[in-house]
Amino acid sequence: MTRQLTIGAAQLGPVNRSDERGAVVERLLALLHQGERRGVELVVFPELALTTFFPRWYVDDLTETDHFYETEMPNAATQPLFDEARRLGIGFALGFAERTLDSTGATTHRYNSQILVERDGSVVATYRKMHIPGHADHEPDRPFQHAERHYFEPGPDGFGVWHAFGGLVGMAICNDRRWPETYRVMGLQGVEVVLIGYTTPIHYVPDPSQDALAGFHNRLVMSSGAYQNGTWVVGVAKAGPEEGVELLGQSSIIAPSGEVVAQTLTTRDELITATCDLDWCARYKQTLFDFDRYRLPEHYTRITAQRGVIEPPRLTEPPSDPRGQQ
Repeated sequence: MTRQLTIGAAQLGPVNRSDERGAVVERLLALLHQGERRGVELVVFPELALTTFFPRWYVDDLTETDHFYETEMPNAATQPLFDEARRLGIGFALGFAERTLDSTGATTHRYNSQILVERDGSVVATYRKMHIPGHADHEPDRPFQHAERHYFEPGPDGFGVWHAFGGLVGMAICNDRRWPETYRVMGLQGVEVVLIGYTTPIHYVPDPSQDALAGFHNRLVMSSGAYQNGTWVVGVAKAGPEEGVELLGQSSIIAPSGEVVAQTLTTRDELITATCDLDWCARYKQTLFDFDRYRLPEHYTRITAQRGVIEPPRLTEPPSDPRGQQ
């Protein structure tokens, strides 16, 4: 008897700056109901699903953007999603901007977060994005800002894995998916499903030559992470033309083999589903990627001991020519 988990990747089309939370939650509920009709047990929503991607605008005073953040989850706007999911017996993962408060109500931290909720409505965990891309200072010459490092700080908790949905579940957000360490840290905890929300502009301002490769790179990093760690990966996008910026889309569900088993066809609200055999993970975890048998961590210490690139020293003299010539 294999462990089957039917997952829905609930892509969202654009969420505009003027869209109210309630209207966005209605869209999430519509996708949730689609999932219920298809027998889905877990629905995954995108990064910053409740708002537009506000780091594309720079403000000097962050308090002017407090309304984009959630200070509790659930709250009045999202409670209907929590209630309906519990009534239907469907779990979900939801990306949102989080603002934590101290006892006086003052802001202490700002995170790009994702909450995981079980089928009975219980909160499994909240993950806070680690790899924060973009820039911290105003760059007015850009066609749009990517000021995530101004709006968010890296999460303090690392990459966790939790017992949920009959398996071992991990989470990551957007830029996290580009880093192999993300998957490997979870792989070393036996992860069987990685849930990733993302909001990726097709135009990459620092190097536009990468624009044509946006879809390829998106598939590459998630498929590699799935295969090299023997895990399912569910990548869910905010897609389409949002506030003048074209977002990638191409939400997908990827098997432990690295194969894409489902992918969205539009840049609108769209639900794709797959029945994921969690026992499939063992085919890779117990063969090619049997970590206990094949890993050599004593030779990987540079990965955690060093942050940037350190080149090896140059030879003081050129090597001699084996034919006796200089």
